[in-house]
Amino acid sequence: MSFLIRWLVTAIAVAAAVWLVPGIELIGGDSAWIGIVIFALILSLVNISVKPLMQILSLPITVITLGIFYLIVNTIMLYLAAWLANGLFGIGFWISGFGSAFLASIVISIVSAVVNSLIGNDSRP
Repeated sequence: MSFLIRWLVTAIAVAAAVWLVPGIELIGGDSAWIGIVIFALILSLVNISVKPLMQILSLPITVITLGIFYLIVNTIMLYLAAWLANGLFGIGFWISGFGSAFLASIVISIVSAVVNSLIGNDSRP
């Protein structure tokens, strides 16, 4: 059940990022919400599987930058999820550049934290 809640929260956060951040678009016309749901699933799976490894590998740089590099790791995970969504499922999640991806990763992090606090979901295992 925890994964389903995480998936729903990620879908809400991705929808907010698509709506708020210029340069992040979901190409799909009428079925844009399906693209958001599938992209949120891919992003959730990437965050569960690849992100812990990236956090461990980038720990020295993250400590030196006082945690700021963690935002770069989130941006890389967003790029990886977009690449997988476009390559595997043909979901048109388009990122125009690094600045847009960086801003979208910040928006997704903030919206996820707010929604998790509202529903009382503790994301710790």
